[in-house]
Amino acid sequence: MKMNKNLPNCPVETTLMLMGDKWKVLIVRDLLIGTKRFGELKKSLTGISQKVLTQHLRAMENNGLISRKVYAEVPPKVEYSLTELGQSLKQVHDAMLVWGTAYKSRNGQNK
Repeated sequence: MKMNKNLPNCPVETTLMLMGDKWKVLIVRDLLIGTKRFGELKKSLTGISQKVLTQHLRAMENNGLISRKVYAEVPPKVEYSLTELGQSLKQVHDAMLVWGTAYKSRNGQNK
């Protein structure tokens, strides 16, 4: 794991640097449920390209948020899961869920 050493002074900016992309937030959403294979993540993230998903998974692995397990099979099987640090993003995810639900409700969108 290669953690980023050049973090901003502001903790909010640090969080945004690590998670300030919609795809990263949605990857965390999917992995909070449990371990997923690349294809499962790609299918769940409608509109993401294989290249962008790969880039985000690598960045998140380098930052210690997810772990990647490769099985010696043909074809290769790779699984992604949240690390303990990644699991700690649950509280951020849950706050976004509550806020988004309230926002949609206030604007007349029940779902």
